[in-house]
Amino acid sequence: MQRFFRWLVGAGALPPAPIEAADGNELERPWLRRWELLPKRSAGADFTSDDYTHARARAVEVARTTLGESLWAELERHGYLEVHSRRFPGVLYRLRVGRRIEVRCAPGTRNPWPMPFLCINPEYPLPEVEFFAQLYLYCRDREDLIVRVAAPQPWDQALGRTF
Repeated sequence: MQRFFRWLVGAGALPPAPIEAADGNELERPWLRRWELLPKRSAGADFTSDDYTHARARAVEVARTTLGESLWAELERHGYLEVHSRRFPGVLYRLRVGRRIEVRCAPGTRNPWPMPFLCINPEYPLPEVEFFAQLYLYCRDREDLIVRVAAPQPWDQALGRTF
């Protein structure tokens, strides 16, 4: 029965063996868990308010380092970053922290998707700003993956697996 319950809540049949990170802490391996039954905008019942605070602070460091000071300043100034499509001339992706990707088209350019927003959620819960930095890199460097996995949406909305 305990095994079934662990499977049901996403812990897997057996807990994964801990691995020690270089700093001596246990290495997080969220891809080994199941996240389907987790409430939106949550990292799980065992995540405390201190855990959220710490994760968000680390996420700002990760995003700022990933983007660099110039892009970070632009994000803080405008509240978004724009990435020009290399695949579709006249199309750009407007990225905002914790929101869907907005597809913007130059006058006379047809949107390659039937709707103006693209939804991509992370596989497991992440702080919004950390996932934002990942999306930026994907739009800039791996647009083929964005085209393949993004779900066109008619309106903007907060992402589901970020906090």
